[in-house]
Amino acid sequence: MSCNCMQNNVNCDMNNMSRKEMMMKIRELDFAIIELGLYLDTNPDDEKALCLHREYTKKVKDLKDKYQKVYGPLTIFYPCNKWRWLEEPWPWFKLEVKL
Repeated sequence: MSCNCMQNNVNCDMNNMSRKEMMMKIRELDFAIIELGLYLDTNPDDEKALCLHREYTKKVKDLKDKYQKVYGPLTIFYPCNKWRWLEEPWPWFKLEVKL
């Protein structure tokens, strides 16, 4: 079965996305994949849901690969030559006090 369902609605131009936009899209796709997986547990024959699940998993894999090549690993499971997250300030160093 060809999986062309909804391609235009979820297609994103990954080349023009900022780091923040990429992370948001990764989170959105991860959430949708988990929800579709839960739905498919009780509706395993739903072809549209199966199609969307395959489509989203491919998109999130491609997006995560691109993100990690540019910004460094998202998790410890990504192969890398050095620990790039050590080059950036830790989250608590970015805190701003607003009065």
